[in-house]
Amino acid sequence: MKVIILSGGFGTRLSEYTETIPKPMVTIGGKPILWHIMNHYARFGFKDFYLALGYKAEVVKEYFLNYRSLNSDFTVHLDSGNIIHYNSPAVDWKVTLVNTGLETLTGGRLLRLKEYIGNERFMLTYGDGLSNVNLSELLKFHESHKKIATVTAVHPAARFGELELSGNQVTAFQEKPQIREGWINGGYFILEPKFFDWISDDLTILEKGPLETAAKQNQLMAFQHNGFWQCMDTKRDRDHLEELFASGKAPWLS
Repeated sequence: MKVIILSGGFGTRLSEYTETIPKPMVTIGGKPILWHIMNHYARFGFKDFYLALGYKAEVVKEYFLNYRSLNSDFTVHLDSGNIIHYNSPAVDWKVTLVNTGLETLTGGRLLRLKEYIGNERFMLTYGDGLSNVNLSELLKFHESHKKIATVTAVHPAARFGELELSGNQVTAFQEKPQIREGWINGGYFILEPKFFDWISDDLTILEKGPLETAAKQNQLMAFQHNGFWQCMDTKRDRDHLEELFASGKAPWLS
């Protein structure tokens, strides 16, 4: 199944990094967050990727064009240009990189990939969120309800520490726990090709037009994920993900 990753936004809230590189190329543990997202899909057997590029698209293109050399040792014969790689990573992904426009909005980026997807079911996610969602179970859920769209619903992490009180007595303290009540859009969609009919043009916002239409027509179902999920909107978010990686307990890798 084809996997689309929206990778073209400006990432203005992460300007410490995004003045020089696009948000999906900000690194966690020395590799772009985009790589971590793709690696998670690949672990479940989904390895046919379509990247909807925009802001600084050339940086993402150069990374994948030179992926083998960047991730291995090599000898270059400067007279012929031949390259011999050593210790090359065993990666069998297929990656299609499509420039979907600098100012195109999320729904429009998806629409621009319609010709690459064809008349088949596909997966879709954002290029800035990590999760340990079970993608095989997500697919089973989507197949079971036979609707047009499935979104993964998640509990966001609290921004501040959470206190449990009994009167004035603190009975429990958790530093930035996962919120227990309430669900938000965590990405990790599965969509039928009919979904494209609800996207008008480049200025369509995925979360406004088509997803709202799907909900109104009772064609949007939520796969409830109670495990790890974390977006990377700010430097604080990136630092938290980096700490998780450094601890050796990164949930999205286990």
